[in-house]
Amino acid sequence: MTGAVLTALPVDAPRSAPLGRLLGAELRWVLRRPRTLVMLAIFALVPVLIAIGVAVADRNAGGDAGLISAVAGNGLVLPVAAMTLTLALLLPLAVAMAAADAIAGEAAQGTLRGLLIAPVGRLRLVTMKAFGVLVVATLATLALAVVGVVAGLVVVGGADGQLVTLSGTTVGIGEALARVVLVVIWTVGQLAAVGAIALAISSYTEHPLVVMASVLGGLIVFGVLAAIPALEWLQPYLLTSGWTAGADALRDPLPFGDLVRSSLRALCYVAIGAGLTVHRMLRRDA
Repeated sequence: MTGAVLTALPVDAPRSAPLGRLLGAELRWVLRRPRTLVMLAIFALVPVLIAIGVAVADRNAGGDAGLISAVAGNGLVLPVAAMTLTLALLLPLAVAMAAADAIAGEAAQGTLRGLLIAPVGRLRLVTMKAFGVLVVATLATLALAVVGVVAGLVVVGGADGQLVTLSGTTVGIGEALARVVLVVIWTVGQLAAVGAIALAISSYTEHPLVVMASVLGGLIVFGVLAAIPALEWLQPYLLTSGWTAGADALRDPLPFGDLVRSSLRALCYVAIGAGLTVHRMLRRDA
């Protein structure tokens, strides 16, 4: 047929959903998981158990200047102590679990393929998953902080509504709560670094347990390296080497050096993990 003109039928191109809607969907997915709710309940229970243990402990021996002993009669120390203690293992494992479910878990269940071919955009997909991991880190830390403050004041006692610092001075409840908020923000930053690395590992495997084992193994290796005097030069590069800096919030005047250095170190780990995750997801087959 000569002179025939072929006209293409209009086809509606798939439109990507707004980022806010995607983040909301990821938030609902994270909060509806039973393991997330159980995990948050466990973190809320940790400061309660510490408070009860301190309240009923026999303190006749005295002389111990550790964080737990500093909680006695000084309840506003409890949230900082709870965050510092759980940052050594429990909080990183909770974040690693969330990162393992985010990508490797989706791949294991066969749902990642649908996400990759959906009109969402792979960068938006990475943003969604990173947001979900960050939500878990934030909620877990807030559970420790909020319940820690309440349990500290109700069960342990608040030293006349003030915080007795490790330096022996006292600060008002307003400044004490501000210091707790500072430790919350700092702790979430450290967990964001763990989550970024865990998310990168999750993007390279289809087995969530590999992510958990890698994070746990990394924490153990970092701890061993930090304990070897001959490898002291590695300290500035180990993420865990600054994880005791949260206790500095209980000193007066407040030293910011270790808090800032550990935050900058965590930011470097976030950049590395995010770069690896984006690189992998942009090249991953659907």
